[in-house]
Amino acid sequence: MARPSNIPSGIPVRPSVAASSSASVARQRTVEVIAGIPPRKTASRPGDPIPPAKPRRYKPGANALREIRQYQKSTELLIRKLPFARLVREIADEYASSLTYIAGDVHLRWQGSAILALQEAAEAYMVHLFEDANLCAIHAKRVTLMQRDIQLARRIRGIHGGLG
Repeated sequence: MARPSNIPSGIPVRPSVAASSSASVARQRTVEVIAGIPPRKTASRPGDPIPPAKPRRYKPGANALREIRQYQKSTELLIRKLPFARLVREIADEYASSLTYIAGDVHLRWQGSAILALQEAAEAYMVHLFEDANLCAIHAKRVTLMQRDIQLARRIRGIHGGLG
């Protein structure tokens, strides 16, 4: 095998075996320089495992703004229906069993449309409360919503705004 012209004569060279047929051996044989320097990473070859793509990094707050726009456009319910229905039934059963004039274990029956109406009203109330609490946080020159913002929003609303 002839020495390539770009390699000095004092450095030993070794051919790498990467061919399967004798006709293509001459074309596919490459020369590696053994001089203590690790070989450069080459482009991927057929049969190499595909490296997993790195997840895209967005600027802080970009995902939050995208989610806000998405939820503002949509009209679907944000709380799952079945867990909300279980919670409503549990609270109603506790309330009914705490009444003294009802004897025994009582299980109330609910129409699906009644639970759906309750869920719509509850979500509308919570969204409006968070909007008001967010304004309270902004007024305090903060962007983080805190418990005291929600408490202040409920206090400002008064008895008709859901403070019972």
